[in-house]
Order: sequence, then structure tokens, then C-alpha cells
Amino acid sequence: MIVSFVLLWICVFVFISCFKCQRPKNFPPGPPTLPILGNLLNLSLNNPIGDFERLRKCYGNIFSVYFGIKPAVIINGVHAMKEAMVTKGADFAGRPQNILISHLTHKGMILADYGTCWKEHRRFALMTLKNLGLGKLSMEQRILGEIQCTMETLEKSIGTTLSPQVIFHNAASNIICQVLFGTRYDYDDNFIKVVVQCFQEISKMGNGRWAMLYNSVPMIRKLPLPFMKAFKNVETCKKLISHLITEHKETRVPGQPRDFLDCYLDELDKRGDDGSSFSEDRLIVFVLELHFAGTDTTSNTLLTGFLYLMTYPHIQERCQQEIDQVLEMKDHVSYDDRHNMPYMQAVIHEVQRVANAVPLSVFHRTTNDTKLMGYFLPKGTLVIQNLNSVLQEEGQWKFPQEFNPENFLNDHGEFVKPEAFMPFSAGPRMCLGEGLARMELFLIMVTLLRKFNFIWPEDAGLPDYTPISGMTLSPKPYRMKVQLRASHFSLIQEEQ
Repeated sequence: MIVSFVLLWICVFVFISCFKCQRPKNFPPGPPTLPILGNLLNLSLNNPIGDFERLRKCYGNIFSVYFGIKPAVIINGVHAMKEAMVTKGADFAGRPQNILISHLTHKGMILADYGTCWKEHRRFALMTLKNLGLGKLSMEQRILGEIQCTMETLEKSIGTTLSPQVIFHNAASNIICQVLFGTRYDYDDNFIKVVVQCFQEISKMGNGRWAMLYNSVPMIRKLPLPFMKAFKNVETCKKLISHLITEHKETRVPGQPRDFLDCYLDELDKRGDDGSSFSEDRLIVFVLELHFAGTDTTSNTLLTGFLYLMTYPHIQERCQQEIDQVLEMKDHVSYDDRHNMPYMQAVIHEVQRVANAVPLSVFHRTTNDTKLMGYFLPKGTLVIQNLNSVLQEEGQWKFPQEFNPENFLNDHGEFVKPEAFMPFSAGPRMCLGEGLARMELFLIMVTLLRKFNFIWPEDAGLPDYTPISGMTLSPKPYRMKVQLRASHFSLIQEEQ
């Protein structure tokens, strides 16, 4: 009797699963689904980008897959991307609220759903970052100051080989720390070491097999599986940020903010107990999100950039020639110098294109019933942008499968930016830190290339450009040799 009852319920569950896995009328096509599993057997779980490229060839630029019984629509190609994220931006501006990343960042803003709370915080963040110097000389000076510390570290390694992973992660972390917390940390400081390590571990899991299983099979979420480590890492970081907030409360002068934390605390004072969406709990998660976004993507792009510059020495040399010509006897580079460096601009943008730091962007969710390229998407549909399909789209780039700065140069050698260049996504949910990232990449790469030659070690074998998959893409660990440039020696001698 009991066995019959259990079998009956299994049959009912399978029947419901079959029904839920049936695509609605005029929904984007995709591979056949299985009960309960959906399309999980069509996906390798280790390389969703490769899987999506394979399915795109079968089903076109708009297709759907089922993670268990939950459908997701994958958007490919510049035309579909622009229609969804720009033309119909509000319809696609939601965020899914029942997946691993949204649970990790509960009460955060990057994964907050589209609505009043998110709009208030985005408006506040844009205004605050601008007031704190984003795009201004003061921000340049902060970045250039951090680069000096990076150069000192590199100078100590001249004549040997070094691993640049930690150096670039620390530099990017410290730059955003100055904006958020008003301070920088020594590279061996416990705060920066713990936070960077936690970020790296969370990033590796973000779009991997355990995240996919967490998102697809809710019944396993309480089990002691590897994704529990991500929750522990978030709690560790929250405690560190809570301590910083306590320190700020003790030392701040209301109305005279030193950094992002002070600005938010001023906003809390101003709003009082009015039922506002602003709260200290949100502040903790918000600054963690901003710190992660400002650290991982920039550092991984820098790592990708120097990997290619070492292994394409003729491109490195041409960059240095342009830098020398434009800067001449200037003490340091300015962000405005980019307008006179078309080749350097092209190289940096090409690095961003091939790095594709956040290949699936941040997942979206439709806020209304809507249409995309003629297909019907019900309200609440999970939407995933395959930015790889845009940044390597045939017909949009001269050399879509190569590392080649000519992708961003016209026939006259002038810098141009194709519409398919959207590493920061597009539309209402476009990355908050785009301006800061652009400034960092330019100032760091130009300053380091002006002083050093970066060389692929003779005993390192052939370079492997295959990235490590995760929420963000990162190059496989590598080593580099650093030498002072001959022109820099000459400059030192002239000054003496």
C-alpha cells in the first residue's frame, strides 16, 4: 500500500515536471527536455559558454534551455542584445530572485529586482561616485598612487620571474577600497588577503556546476555541498565590512563624507525612519558587491592584457612607441592622453573584448510579458546574455577569432568602437563601474608599459589562452619576466 502510494506520487511529480518543461506557445526553441532534469544533460556544467555556442548553431540567436523545470532564454548576437537590453530595456531589467547569486547577495543591489529600491540605490551610487571623483583628476591621482606601489613590487622582481595574479588583484582591490572605505591596504594586510581570496572562490563557483545544480534542484540547497563554502565566504566578508562601518560611525563628521560608506551613512541620517529602502544591512552587501565588481573584472582584464602583450611582443613594442611619443618628458600619464593614443586605446579595448570578463553578464528577468525578435517571453522569464556571441560575432569584427587591435582601428589608424563592443552589457542595468574600469585600465597599462618590458619566460612553454570559467573569466595562472626599458634607463641618466 505504501509502495503504491509512493509510486503514485512519483508519477504525479514526473507528470507535473513534464508539463512544466513544455515550452509555451511561440517561446524560443531549444533542445528536447527530460522530466525533472530539463536540459541538464545537454549541458556540461563546466563550460556553459561552449554549450551555449553549440546550441546557438542549432537553434539560432534566441533559444531556450530548462534548468530542471525552470526555463531560461539565451540571447545571442548584437541585434537581439540591443533589442532586449536597450530598446526594451525596462522589460528585461529584472533580476532572478531564486538562484545562488541572488541568495548570496540578499539585500544587495546588483542582483536586486527592478523597482523603487533598486532605482533609488542606483541613482545614489551614480551621484556618489561622481562626487567622490569618478572621471576627475582626484580619481586619477588615487589610481596613479596605487600604481606606484605596483611598480615598486615589480621592480623587486627584476631579473627573476613572478606570478602577477596577486599583484593585479591587490591593485584593483585597493583602488576601489579607496573609493568605498577611504583607505588603501598593504598587500600583506589580512583584510585585503581575505576579501580577495573569498571573491576568487565565489567567482569560480558563480556559473559553474554547483551553481547550476543549486539553481536547478532546490531540494539540495540545505545539503553540505560545495556551494555552502560560498555562503561562508560571504559571511566572512560581511563581518569585515560591519567592522569598517562601526569604525566609520566613530570617526565620521556628518555632512563631511570621506568615502562611499560616509555618504551612505549621511543618507541614512537624512532619511531617518521613513520606511526607506536604505538600511545598514543593504549597505554591507552593496559595498561588497561594488568591491567584488571593481576588483575581479579589472584584475582579470589586466592579467589577460599582459598575457597577450608578452606573447605578442610586436604589439607591446608599438604601444610603447606611441606612449613615448605622446608623453615625452611628462612625469606621468593623464586619462586625457588617451585621445592622442589611438593604438593604445585599440589595444586596451581589444584586451577587454578577448578577456570577456563577465561572459554571461549578470542574469536578467523579464518584468512584463514581452516579445523579442518575434518570440513571446512571459513575465518572470530568466534571461541570460551570451556576451561571447557579441564580442566574437562574425560580420561585426575584422578578426573576430584573433587578438588583433585592428578590430578597433579604421583605415586611417583612428580609434573606432563598433556597436558590438559591450563588455559592460547595455541598457538600464549597465555596469555601474564602467567609467572607473576604463580609467584604471588605461592608466595602469600605459604607466607600466612606459617603464617596463614584459617578457614571456623562456622555460614557460607555449602560452595557454584558454580561460578558467566561473562567474568571471580569468586566465590560467602564468609567470612573467619584467625588465626596465632602455628608454627608462636613459631618462634616469638625464635626470641625474
